[in-house]
Amino acid sequence: MTGPNALLVTKSSATHCRPWEDGPEHICAINRSHSNIVKFEKEDDEYEKTLQRLTCLSKRAVGVRSLVQDSNVKFLVPYNQNTDFVGRSTILDQVKARFNLTQSRTEVVRQSRVSLFGLGGVGETYSDMSVFWVHASNADRFRQSFNSIAEEYGIPRYDDPQSDVPMLVRKWLQREDLGRWIMVIDNADETELFFPSQQRRAQIDAVKYGLGLYVPECSEGLILVTTRNKETALKLAQGRPPVQVECMSSSEAHQLLRERVGDVEISADDTALLATRLENLPLALAQASAFIQEKSMPIKKYIRCLDESDSALVSRLSKPFGTVGRDDETPHAVTATWMVSFEQIQRQHVFASEVLSFISAMDHQAIPERFVADYYRQTRPGNSKTLEEDEVDEALGCLKGFCFISEAEAETVDMHWLVQLVTRKWMVDKGIMDGFAQQALQIASKAYPYGRHETREVCLQYLPHALAVLEARETNPKNQRDAKASLSHSLRVYYSYRAQWMDAERHQLQALKIRKMSLREEHPDTLSSMSDLASTLSNQGRWEEAEELEVQTMNIRLRVLGEEHVDILISIGNLRSTLRKQGRWREAERLEVQALTARKRILGEKHPHTLISIGNLALTYKKQGRWKEAEQLEVKVMETRKRILGEEHPDTITSMKNLADTLTSQGRSHDALVLFQDGAVLA
Repeated sequence: MTGPNALLVTKSSATHCRPWEDGPEHICAINRSHSNIVKFEKEDDEYEKTLQRLTCLSKRAVGVRSLVQDSNVKFLVPYNQNTDFVGRSTILDQVKARFNLTQSRTEVVRQSRVSLFGLGGVGETYSDMSVFWVHASNADRFRQSFNSIAEEYGIPRYDDPQSDVPMLVRKWLQREDLGRWIMVIDNADETELFFPSQQRRAQIDAVKYGLGLYVPECSEGLILVTTRNKETALKLAQGRPPVQVECMSSSEAHQLLRERVGDVEISADDTALLATRLENLPLALAQASAFIQEKSMPIKKYIRCLDESDSALVSRLSKPFGTVGRDDETPHAVTATWMVSFEQIQRQHVFASEVLSFISAMDHQAIPERFVADYYRQTRPGNSKTLEEDEVDEALGCLKGFCFISEAEAETVDMHWLVQLVTRKWMVDKGIMDGFAQQALQIASKAYPYGRHETREVCLQYLPHALAVLEARETNPKNQRDAKASLSHSLRVYYSYRAQWMDAERHQLQALKIRKMSLREEHPDTLSSMSDLASTLSNQGRWEEAEELEVQTMNIRLRVLGEEHVDILISIGNLRSTLRKQGRWREAERLEVQALTARKRILGEKHPHTLISIGNLALTYKKQGRWKEAEQLEVKVMETRKRILGEEHPDTITSMKNLADTLTSQGRSHDALVLFQDGAVLA
């Protein structure tokens, strides 16, 4: 045929098929008019093209016929075979074993109902297809599926407007003369649709909306349920444990990507990297492969796009794509799939929805359940401890049932990383992100302990969550700044305990910046942050910066608080410590004497802090070789501690050892040995 290109036959005229067969495997575009559409010459390329398509359809038809031949069972599945289906053999084997459909029939009790449940997008829909397919995402679609069964069988009175068609179908399928059948109830995520609560029964006609009434039960029938909700899975399977559909294995993910990307260059390392980045989630991998194939994009470039930022990753996962064997009304993009569940949880379990939002502001791993209890008390003050425990357990159970979180060690839970990212997007779209981020910051700030040896394990456990909440955008400056400054200060203390001085400095700078902005420089908390920062600088050997800041802090305290305030003594002590580290003993001595004089006057000569000042002055004398003066002070400290604390107190023994060291330095080894021995015996 020659001439300019023109549309000779419209798609609707050239094709005639059921809506669910309107896919590429049923349509073969050829360049012919109506009259020549089935006429081919020898060695015609379009003949070869058409023959391949007809061969595939013929094989499928033969396969379907073998299922229904000599049987009253109908094959009502609105999907074509997915030729890209890979793996999941373990799940299929579990389903067959529970239905007792294996080749070697065993004597085990056969289940008539089996539920598959898992995180949306892990492929529970693809694990089995057979005979009757019932869409269960809402009541209308459920009824439509039952109406199709009734029409196919020609069940009496199915076209009567007054008939309860789903009940007619239920009774029809329970007839023993129909033979064996399998019904797939797909996307049965909402428990209330099947088993209404007492509250809903009071509001809505239970017979009309309790879809569980219509699920047939007979010796010849099998029910396979796919759901993202563990509660629904258990109830529809009559209490039997459901089969959990986990993410793909590495080999399954590699096979899926190779099948789907077609001619795009691909290597095992590339697929492993992409699968790891998307946590082996089938729907995410299918979505990625569709984009890669459409754009002919190398996998490495696609991964670089994902790695740009979390928002870039969520954007990619938000793009819809087409795939064989997936319901048109079911969301195709990963984000949309999960957001359906988010909305369902928000409708049915308000506190569980709040918990999902709250923990999304934390790090996604090892989230302490204690934080959830703290959130409950913060948002629901006055409720009893028993009610708190019940509601927290119920909320966490709900989220575990949807596979959004999983049990971890030591009373913590893990949140799927991609779920966390998508939840954050959902929260932003809802306008609730800032509020929950603020709640998380306040709770983490209150919970983070003062960093020392006794609290080191808790500090380490809470650290990832503290760092996560500190990154939140400020929306309520006053409340958030106070909590952020407090938490930053706590992190500085913990990092100082670990001698991680650069990290300590970074967080102390943040605390100081916030406090200067919100409290002014003269506020005690601001001055405390300045003093702590100076100490951190000193521990890094940055003497000049530390000294400058310590002098500045001391001068402000002198002006605001006066000479007699205890904080002045802290400033003097910090400055003295910096001078000693530089070997500036004379200047350090002058500050030691000043601090000691003030402590004697304010606290008295026998106060523990006064005795520490005396010991510090003695150490300064020793560093200058002034042994006699040091000895006199150390004797005084030791004798005072013996009288007040007793000879066996650790501080007393420390004083004895300090004095023994001073005696040894003067060549008085015998006297020193006696003190060392006494100290060792008492210790």
